[in-house]
Amino acid sequence: MAVVPDKPDRVEEPWRENLNLQMICKECKEIPPNIAEEFSSGDMVCDTCGLVLGDRIVDTRSEWRTFSNDDQNNDDPSRVGDGANPLLNGSQLQTTIAFGDGGAKARELHRAQNKVTHDKGTKTLLAAYKEIGALCDAWHIPKNVSDTAKHLFKMVNDAGAFRGKSQDVVIAGCIFIACRQCHVPRTFREIFALTKVSKKEIGRIFKSLEKFFAAQNQAKADTVLQAGGIVNPNDSYNTTTSTNAHELCIRYCSQLSLNQRTTMVSQQLADKMSTVGALAGRSPLSAAAACIYFASHLMGYPRTAKEISLVAGVSDGTIRTSYKLLEVEKEKLIDPAWLKVEKADINNLPKV
Repeated sequence: MAVVPDKPDRVEEPWRENLNLQMICKECKEIPPNIAEEFSSGDMVCDTCGLVLGDRIVDTRSEWRTFSNDDQNNDDPSRVGDGANPLLNGSQLQTTIAFGDGGAKARELHRAQNKVTHDKGTKTLLAAYKEIGALCDAWHIPKNVSDTAKHLFKMVNDAGAFRGKSQDVVIAGCIFIACRQCHVPRTFREIFALTKVSKKEIGRIFKSLEKFFAAQNQAKADTVLQAGGIVNPNDSYNTTTSTNAHELCIRYCSQLSLNQRTTMVSQQLADKMSTVGALAGRSPLSAAAACIYFASHLMGYPRTAKEISLVAGVSDGTIRTSYKLLEVEKEKLIDPAWLKVEKADINNLPKV
C-alpha cells in the first residue's frame, strides 16, 4: 500500500507593515479604490461618487496624436515637430504658412509671413548646403563627408571670414578638407573636376582655411580652460595631413575590381616603399598607381598600366617609370608571406 507523504506545514511569513501609498476616496473609502484619471481636464476623480481628489495631473501618455478632420493628402501631423537642425541658426520653432490650394487669401498670408520671418543668413546657408550635397552626391562621396563640409562652411559663415572670396571657392576648400578629415582623401585634380575651381585657387583657400580653423580651435580651447573646464578632444579641429599612397590604394583597387588580398598587398607595399625610399619625391598618385601595378601582377590578377592610368589620373608612362624603381628594390619590398597565396609568384612581375 502506497504511503502518501505528509505535506509540509505552510510557513507563515512574519507580519510587516505595508508601506505602499494608496489613494482612496474620502467619502466612499472603497478598497480597492475606484479612481479614474481624466487627462482632458487634468483631474483625478472617484468613479463611484464623483468626488475630485486631485487636479493638474501630468499626462504621461504618448505625445503623438493625429487630427482626422485636418488630415489632408494622407499626412500624419503630430504635436511634436521636427528635430532642430544643428547646421542652422535660431530656435527653428517658427510656424510656416503653406498656401497649397487655399486660394488667394492663403497665398497672401504665405507671402506676408515670409517677409516677416525672412532671414538672409539662413537662406545663404541653405543654398550652400544644397550645393555641397549635390556635389558630394554627384561623385558618390559618403554622407559623413558632406555633413563635415557643411559644418566647416557654417563655421566660416558664422565668423564672417573670407568675405572677398567666392562661395564656390570656399565650398571647394571645405569639401577638400572634409575628405581628408574623414579619411577618404581626394586630390586637387579631382576637386577641380568636381567644382570647376582651379587647382591653384583650391590650394590657396585650403591653406587659408587650415589656419582659420586652427585659430578658431585654439581660441575655443583657451575660453574653455579659462572657465575651468576640460577641452573635449572629440570636439576639436585636427589639422589634416598630406594625402599618402596608402589611402589612395583602397579606392583605386575598388574601382579596378581587385580582391581584398591584392588591395592589402598594395597598401603594405606603399608603406614599405616609404621606408625603403624607392619612390622618394614621387607624387602620391604615381606611387599608388605603381604599387597597384606591382601588386596586381605579383598576386596573379594583373591590370595594365592603361587601366590604372584611367583610374588614378596619371599617364601610363609615369606608372611604368615608377614601377621600374620598385622592381629594382623588389627583394626588399616583397614579403615572403605574400607568395604563399595561390597564383602569387614573383615571376609574374613584368620584366623591365
